[in-house]
Amino acid sequence: MGERPPDEELERSTNRWMAWGFGIMVLMVLIFPIYRFYEPTSREADREAQLEFLADQGAGIYELNCASCHGVEGQGGIGPALNSMQFLEDSSDEQTITLIAVGVPGSQMSAYSLDFGGPLTSEQIKAIATFIRSWEETAPDVPNWRDPLGLAGG
Repeated sequence: MGERPPDEELERSTNRWMAWGFGIMVLMVLIFPIYRFYEPTSREADREAQLEFLADQGAGIYELNCASCHGVEGQGGIGPALNSMQFLEDSSDEQTITLIAVGVPGSQMSAYSLDFGGPLTSEQIKAIATFIRSWEETAPDVPNWRDPLGLAGG
């Protein structure tokens, strides 16, 4: 059986496809560093926009569900001062979400999560926690944040 003669048209077509593939690969190698340079700032901007959106949502929910005990601006009342530097430094976002969701046993802070008989979804609770966290930059020094009105006596 003899060897097949070379097919010039097939050879040209294969070389053309290989050249296109090589060109696309070089283009990707050049584009990837540019993408890596711009992506983190884009991601950070999107994250900030998402946090602003959640905080805006949380403001309305906070006003309806939390302000009567914790104050309109989180300054406290019969409930702790949530806008205090001490609370915001000591409480992580997860802790704040948990406190809102399950409440505080032995206090007037009831559970607000639907899972525990409350009126709020987990997304609404996250929005409230994000709104509370938005006070962090301007948080006042309130050493007695747990009992701002001095109701515990003692």
